[in-house]
Amino acid sequence: MAIAPLWLLLALALLALVLVGIDSDGLLLMGGLAGLVLALVSALTPLPTVVQILLWGAIVAGGYGLLRRWSARHGERMIPPAAGAEQAEVIAGFDADGLGRVRWQGQSWAALNLDPSLRPGAGSRVTVLGREGTRLWVLPAPPALTDGEP
Repeated sequence: MAIAPLWLLLALALLALVLVGIDSDGLLLMGGLAGLVLALVSALTPLPTVVQILLWGAIVAGGYGLLRRWSARHGERMIPPAAGAEQAEVIAGFDADGLGRVRWQGQSWAALNLDPSLRPGAGSRVTVLGREGTRLWVLPAPPALTDGEP
């Protein structure tokens, strides 16, 4: 049985999951790319199935490790808030992982502080930068925005 089409199907399935937004840290992306590599390798060279599976695992692990290292180096860049960014009030202060609760548009939301070096306490203001599901992405509001100045 030819295994190259199976690798290709696995790769396409994993990459489709990445396209719909299931992959948050790059693991499925690496699995899909490794599947494409294995589809090509298995089509050109007859390797035993066990060797192909081990090679796939090695490519995924190595690629994921490189992606995490690159992400750690380049993940420090913050997105500045837009001029019309919305404000939210902190209900429960943020923990060391950057998780807390805010009141935004009259409702309580789980929030992720994108700058964990600053931990706003209850009653302070944060700027809402975006949303993923039921969690808001926030940054502590600059002083000019909290003082009521334009």
